[in-house]
Amino acid sequence: MIDLSKMTIRSAHEALVKGTFSAVELAEAYLAEIGRKNKDVNAYLEVYADVLEQAKQADKLIAAKKAAKENVPLLAGIPLAVKDNILIKGRLASSASKMLANYRAAYDATAITKLKAEGAVFLGRTNMDEFAMGGSTENSAFGPTKNPHDLERVPGGSSGGSAAAVAMHGAVAALGSDTGGSIRQPASFTGLVGLKPTYGSISRHGLMAMGSSLDQIGPLTRTVDDAEILFNVIRGQDIMDGTTISADTYKKEPLKGEKRETWAKPKIGVPFAFMKQGGIHADVLKSFDAAIEHFKKLGYEVVDISLPNIHYSLAVYYVLMPAEVSSNLARFDGVKYGLHVDGEKGLLDDYLKTRAEGFGKEVRRRVILGTYVLSTGYYDAYYNKANIVRNLLREDFKKAFSQVDLVLTPTAPTPAFKIGEKTSDPVQMYLEDIFTVTANLVGTPAISLPAGMSGKLPMGIQLTANFGREDLLFTAGKDFLGEKA
Repeated sequence: MIDLSKMTIRSAHEALVKGTFSAVELAEAYLAEIGRKNKDVNAYLEVYADVLEQAKQADKLIAAKKAAKENVPLLAGIPLAVKDNILIKGRLASSASKMLANYRAAYDATAITKLKAEGAVFLGRTNMDEFAMGGSTENSAFGPTKNPHDLERVPGGSSGGSAAAVAMHGAVAALGSDTGGSIRQPASFTGLVGLKPTYGSISRHGLMAMGSSLDQIGPLTRTVDDAEILFNVIRGQDIMDGTTISADTYKKEPLKGEKRETWAKPKIGVPFAFMKQGGIHADVLKSFDAAIEHFKKLGYEVVDISLPNIHYSLAVYYVLMPAEVSSNLARFDGVKYGLHVDGEKGLLDDYLKTRAEGFGKEVRRRVILGTYVLSTGYYDAYYNKANIVRNLLREDFKKAFSQVDLVLTPTAPTPAFKIGEKTSDPVQMYLEDIFTVTANLVGTPAISLPAGMSGKLPMGIQLTANFGREDLLFTAGKDFLGEKA
């Protein structure tokens, strides 16, 4: 019997190459686990009918590579889950919305193309907050996803389905998207590793747009090593996405600690003044303090840093993000594709009724807010000022990274909260993003690492690095979790 509880990309790969089990047998094990658990967790919106056929093709690829004495791709035969806003040609991709309930993708996302080339097996599409708008996966048109650690609590969002799929042992790893913490916060709530890469390092071609200057595809995994594997496969420039960068775009500066003879590890900065604000759960603070001490014992230098404008980050995010949402979702008008509802008073009524019935409450809220901040008379007062502060945040982090290599904070201010606990108070829900939105606003990479438990609920810490320095996140993350480098 295959033990899925500690399965990783690396361990599964080694077993597949050795012939301990086949890709078909591995896929069957995951399908059985999904069959047992998904009805309660609702991580998957759809499990693909051709999973075993995909696995058979992977077995053929592995056999051919071994026969030719060539290296077997690390992802050959590895069962993955994919967030419902990432396109796979010919498959449904609804973004968990009634608006696109029957939409089938006409092409593959670039990230999917790269995974297919490696021989990965796609198990199915995972639940999410509608159009990636939310922090709990309660805003799905197809019902909420539940946290496998406690079915009365949320798994985080918007990539909560992907996180829950991995946490319930229903996939080796998963792809999510991160606009303001939508990979990292679910990782924290479910005890996983979640990576938000440098903006532009992974193509957004084939990712349904929410906030185009903020969105980034990334992995949810059980280990830092697995996150690194997935990142290295799907990263890179893409002619279909003009914002993509190469691995050489950002110069890798020497580590700050290397100036000291006895120091050879990244130097960590903590914005202690920001940590003194209210609203952070006592167990999160305790876990964070323990993480600092653990890093110190591992030989890392931890120092206080100043990020003077970081307390504006949440306000800036909730001006800029809805503005981009308003623009990106204008295409869903009931005419071009997706849901169409007939009105009684002509084309305008078609448009109004389609959007009213096709979009959920949270999506409508953000579209209205975004339209407001972009409207005549308010554009300068809100949108332009938010962009000015966004640039100030970039300068703050530029200065911080001239002094340290990594910035450490909690991932989320609380452990997973109960389903329905914050749905009536959007502001409280938005406050869950307080530590994560800055990486999206600035464009830097950030990773969430498991860091203790609050009862039976996982908690996480977040490391942020300078542009293009995912390598430092992987190094420090492996160190922290005791993984082999």
